[in-house]
Amino acid sequence: MIRERAYPVDPWHIRETRLDLDLLAQSESVFALSNGHIGIRGNLDEGEPHGLPGTYLNSFYELRPLPHAEGGYGFPESGQTMVNVSNAKLMRLLVDDEPFDVRYGELRSHERSLDMRAGTLERVVEWVSPSGQGVRVRTVRLVSFTQRAVVAFLYEVEPLDASARLILQSELVANEQLPPTSKDPRVAAVLDHPLQAEEMLEQRSGGLLVHRTKASNLRMAAAMEHLVETPGRHAITTEGHADWLRTTVACRLEPGQKLRVVKLAAYGWSSMRSLPALRDQVGAALASARLDGWEGLVQQQREFLDAFWDHSDVRVEGDPEVQQAVRFGLFHTLQAGARAEKRPIGSKGLTGPGYDGHTFWDAETFVLPALTYTQPSAAADVLRWRHSTLDLARERAQTLGLQGAAFPWRTIRGQECSGYWPAGTAGFHIGADIADAVRRYVQATGDYDFEREVGLELLVETARLWRSLGHHDRHGRFHIDGVTGPDEYTAVVNDNIYTNLMAQQNLMTAVEACKRHPDLARRFGVDDEEAASWRDAAAAVHIPYDKELGVHQQCEGFTRLQEWDFENTPPEGYPLLLNYPYFDLYRKQVVKQADLVMAMYIRGDAFTPEEKARNFAYYDARTVRDSSLSACIQAVLAAETGHLELAHDYLGEAALMDLHDLHQNARDGVHVASLAGSWIALVAGLGGMRDFNGQLSFAPRLPSRINNLDFSLLWRGLRLRVNVTADEVTYSLRNGGGSARLTLLHHGKEIEVTQVRPVTMPIPSAGPVGPAPTQPAGRAPVRRATPH
Repeated sequence: MIRERAYPVDPWHIRETRLDLDLLAQSESVFALSNGHIGIRGNLDEGEPHGLPGTYLNSFYELRPLPHAEGGYGFPESGQTMVNVSNAKLMRLLVDDEPFDVRYGELRSHERSLDMRAGTLERVVEWVSPSGQGVRVRTVRLVSFTQRAVVAFLYEVEPLDASARLILQSELVANEQLPPTSKDPRVAAVLDHPLQAEEMLEQRSGGLLVHRTKASNLRMAAAMEHLVETPGRHAITTEGHADWLRTTVACRLEPGQKLRVVKLAAYGWSSMRSLPALRDQVGAALASARLDGWEGLVQQQREFLDAFWDHSDVRVEGDPEVQQAVRFGLFHTLQAGARAEKRPIGSKGLTGPGYDGHTFWDAETFVLPALTYTQPSAAADVLRWRHSTLDLARERAQTLGLQGAAFPWRTIRGQECSGYWPAGTAGFHIGADIADAVRRYVQATGDYDFEREVGLELLVETARLWRSLGHHDRHGRFHIDGVTGPDEYTAVVNDNIYTNLMAQQNLMTAVEACKRHPDLARRFGVDDEEAASWRDAAAAVHIPYDKELGVHQQCEGFTRLQEWDFENTPPEGYPLLLNYPYFDLYRKQVVKQADLVMAMYIRGDAFTPEEKARNFAYYDARTVRDSSLSACIQAVLAAETGHLELAHDYLGEAALMDLHDLHQNARDGVHVASLAGSWIALVAGLGGMRDFNGQLSFAPRLPSRINNLDFSLLWRGLRLRVNVTADEVTYSLRNGGGSARLTLLHHGKEIEVTQVRPVTMPIPSAGPVGPAPTQPAGRAPVRRATPH
């Protein structure tokens, strides 16, 4: 685990002031750069030492066998794994004849800084070789938001004490050796040298590599070019092999003189385009980058981020650590989706190989809400990707004997890749999560063209799934049996409330969308009888409730199950799934991640305030948060039920998930959903934002240690700013002209905001609803430190 305050608190930077080789893998994830199309881990420029090298292209994967202890009908037989593609980060330096390596000689200073306004990672090193020659090395890298195929590096080196011969070897390497990722020899064989060479071209200052995967048959190209500046004479040459290219720059410098090399790299991949077409594509990307040069790329990056932060920034006064962390979370959320462009957002983004690079329901439920209100085009593109996989989802539904579309629990290309069906195939709620993301996007943007082109068909096919998956009992109640909700410690159950309420919303959203587009609905085969069956099912959805305890049941019979013995579960017993058999987890009251609590957030219109308070207290005492998806949602309900200090504690956990490596697995990539969840915890939690039935509402309240919360978001093309203090809140519009008006609810009261007339409203006083919730023994969130 990364120590507390491993990164100094800074509102706009993540800074590493000394190199800790034991934390290299974690820092490589933290310092990863991406634009949603290309991702590069924060490895040292010289490549060694490393924790886990990684360069990734969104949806570039290899097929691999998917083993099952026992086969069964409908089990997926093939998995998909994100491939570590050609590495352009490598820039090895020799000082006289000694390699620059932080493990040798004397490392006088070493600092790295992720600038979240500039979108760059900078590294500054002073190093003395074993023979006593000192040098200063400064590197800066970026993955361009404006030119999605381009990665750029600046490398500067100068001798400090005496003249030195400097040799810089800049490389492009495919099939680099990686630490083992699987104990299954069949999987290991597939992932060992997954790229087959097709073409290598070398030029004086760079070159090109083209490779193809063996099984998935995807082709990728990577190219590099170097712009060299140095006083006096220098030599530059390039040599190549099927799997690597190396451009070498040699010069001799005096103290005060500097070698400056700008390395431009471009990537592209396709399942259909020819080798010449792909070669030309990356060549054109390099030409574009060369036209703008280093300074132009840096300026474009800053301008892109200036525009993003202008309508997306969240300012928190009173907790500088959370301030830094929520911006880190927003930055990585943007990096995951900004240029994904009709491709998925994986649970680790493009920051590491965790979960094989798969996307889950996390994307639609945690990441897309943040993007919908800050970068809506990115949210729409992810849903367009889902739409492009509809045929595969229909096929999966047919295999399972169902109608409509059954979307995969985990995937890259659209096929189901989960080898564990209780948490995979049975996790049908992902269909309703996609429908909810469609609903939210259309509602927030008013983009009804998108609804016609993409949204309606997604809504129709997911509604058909629920109608065929569920059934009416003899009393007319509608049940959905044999499913797994968000809580993976309670699998294959009947009437999971989250699933039922989300399915209900899915069905009604589909009915309403069909009314708006009757011609298109008829084209999809929706008639009055089918729409009526959706309405009937939605109206009759069964919601389990324990009258004796006065709480809703996460699923039918949950409150009857045996309690988990938290008092005698040692700290090293967590996460439970690694230390106890699933059959034991499944038959007891222990919750891995927010489930019913999630339902009370997304479908809060289905519960009374009193029900929310009782439910939250009951389930908070049974939720162990073995999933990083829990804390942000618990923060929201803690805030809504008036437990503001607890909400602050949960907010801190969600925001610091990776900066403090709280789950001790940040080495595999950052937790994009938890990072996006820190935005949810602030805006929906402390800001009280909801969007039920197309009505934007806020009910802000702050904990004692946060003095001010200021955030902006996009709604129907308008930029709304919300500034919250302990006693009042001001709503203002920042564009749209004098005629722009926005009607919203403030603590239940309707107000109208215009650009010329901000509205300031008092925050009504209110205490917590019910006693303070308790958590399982040893699982309470860390209290936020009282500021000095």
